[in-house]
Amino acid sequence: MQLQRYLNHSKIDVVFKQNKDDFVVTEVPLYEFSGSGEHLIIKLRKKDLATWDAIEILARFLNSSTREFGYAGLKDKNAMTIQHISIHRKFEEALKDFSHENIKILETTYHNNKIKIGHLKGNSFFIRLKRVGLVEKRKIEEALSQIVNFGMPNYFGFQRFGINGDNYLKGKDIVEGKLKERNRNLKQMYINAYQSYLFNSWLSKRIEISKLIDTFEPKEIYEKLNFTLEDVKRAKTQKHPFKLLNGDLLSHYPFGKIFTIENVEEEGEKFLLRDRVPTGLLSGKRVKISENLAFEIEKEFQVEIPEDGARRFAWIFPENCESNYKEDKNWMELQFYLPKGSYATELIAEIIH
Repeated sequence: MQLQRYLNHSKIDVVFKQNKDDFVVTEVPLYEFSGSGEHLIIKLRKKDLATWDAIEILARFLNSSTREFGYAGLKDKNAMTIQHISIHRKFEEALKDFSHENIKILETTYHNNKIKIGHLKGNSFFIRLKRVGLVEKRKIEEALSQIVNFGMPNYFGFQRFGINGDNYLKGKDIVEGKLKERNRNLKQMYINAYQSYLFNSWLSKRIEISKLIDTFEPKEIYEKLNFTLEDVKRAKTQKHPFKLLNGDLLSHYPFGKIFTIENVEEEGEKFLLRDRVPTGLLSGKRVKISENLAFEIEKEFQVEIPEDGARRFAWIFPENCESNYKEDKNWMELQFYLPKGSYATELIAEIIH
């Protein structure tokens, strides 16, 4: 699907390839490891391997089960990635003889519990764009400065949808009873892809509405949008390019409680200050639903799914953003930090369209 981009510049024609030289991911743990305990924490650097590939290689070497390992998140295969995994410290001695051309153990420490999925704060990224002339350099810097000021949509990246990008269709068929999938992990993956597709579709729609509100006078568009004139005027006064609506569910940022918007103008100011962000629906059971005007848009992307639902940040604020232009090579190197669950490829997509 073609996702709406909130920045209005035209496509920037540069080369971006995910590989170990031009795409480096460094995991930022949720907490400091204690330095004592029965679990060995391994900080490893891997290249051209998915997290599961690396764990399987280590498990084979140690003659252990992959279930012995703990990890906080799955990292890209087509990249150089640095992350922490855990295993019981009884394997420490055997690990001293480990060597592999695509895996390097950088350091080890101890902790009192196994690393679990989600036990990370976020990830720092280094990305290199190539064939960047001076015109493209200026456009990239301008786009990055907008993202530094206003943040970016928290779309799920293409990785979420499988090699052919169509895993969500299998998820849709499973939910609608047209397809049976016996493998529990595959079934979960397909349904998650469908939830992600619905979320991306909703977010794209909300960005489209926000752009219309920014571009036109309220009286020109309120009927087309099925809004009241008052709703459009209220959204138009907001300085942030993503417009909050009556009934939106917001969350304190970067973490905190989810609550229903009460005063759109006041919350719009706090959104601009990065104190809170709107959330979007991951359809499913036991999940809070937006109200009023926000619900009128959300309900189009709401589906009964037999898994637990959730709310996901619709918007995030990248941190520590830096760019470095190498004129002799026509390279632009970008560095930035994103909270967990967000995709660096989506920041690049927002910049280069």
